[in-house]
Amino acid sequence: MITLEAINHRFSSCDMIKTITAKELQVGMYVKIPESWLRHPFIRNEFILSSAEQIQKIIDHGFDTVIIDTDKSLLNIESLEYVSHSDKDMTPPKVWDPNKLMTDELKEAIEDTKMPKEAKAKRVYESSLQLMGKMLESPTAENIKVSKQGIAGLVDMILREPETSGYLLHITSHDFYTYTHSVNVGILSIMVSKEIFKNSDAHDMHELGAGFFLHDIGKTKVPPEIINKPGRLTDDEMFKMRTHPYQGYKILEMANELSEESKIIVMQHHEREDGTGYPRRLKKGEIHPYGKIGCISDIFDAITAERSYKQGLSPFDALTLMKEQMLNHFEAEIFKSFVLLFNR
Repeated sequence: MITLEAINHRFSSCDMIKTITAKELQVGMYVKIPESWLRHPFIRNEFILSSAEQIQKIIDHGFDTVIIDTDKSLLNIESLEYVSHSDKDMTPPKVWDPNKLMTDELKEAIEDTKMPKEAKAKRVYESSLQLMGKMLESPTAENIKVSKQGIAGLVDMILREPETSGYLLHITSHDFYTYTHSVNVGILSIMVSKEIFKNSDAHDMHELGAGFFLHDIGKTKVPPEIINKPGRLTDDEMFKMRTHPYQGYKILEMANELSEESKIIVMQHHEREDGTGYPRRLKKGEIHPYGKIGCISDIFDAITAERSYKQGLSPFDALTLMKEQMLNHFEAEIFKSFVLLFNR
């Protein structure tokens, strides 16, 4: 049993760490639950309380005391009051004009049936990068809604124009920026979904497309110095990075613009077939097929990307590596369909 005395002894050297009773919890506090996440109803052990329902869950689960990090909380713990911020200290989210978020170039290129396929693929790709870059700069509900419309048009083009899609597959950039990676994974995932679900009309490809393109939206909640670090992450940095699937799920849930299908992709794209993934260490049948598709595309794009500390692999070498050393991460049949994309 974890007692109040044990918790105080463990954290007595850190002034920012305090313990309070569960009944004193308030929305805005950053809590640290002193048990494995497998033994409580939350996905993480540390998070900012965002609702009264979360507080009630902590109480119902039997926690008499909870650890609070005052430095990370949105509250003044000493007085148990919200910290007030003047307007000048608050940076409002940037809401893009819908006409500027989704450029005319993207809409015109998608709808142009006479443009040469290779040129069309290039213009669509470059315009998609602009769309994702702007959306990730400020992932408000309105920006997500407009982005979803642009993604839907791109999905339709991929479904109806295999030749243009083929060019898209081979012009993807290998610079590992979040918006570039998002577009690459979106294109790859829609193409493999088209192959896997071609004989079924039970899948909303627009929702899948939104989920695949927005799969890393949670990285907007990860400190930029971690996202942009020119080297390998420390264990602590990796822990923070691994919160992004859940963060992304919460962003989409609060925006209320995408379906559960999309949120499944965002939440599960780092789960692995053998149970070694995150955030919930799901395995095999516990992972939705959409999550499995996102996983394969995500890994492929990551290992073909150029980093400051490593050279990206060629598509052939990447697929070889995935087959010989990582096959236990994927569902075999989905991986076969993925490989087929590069054998045409």
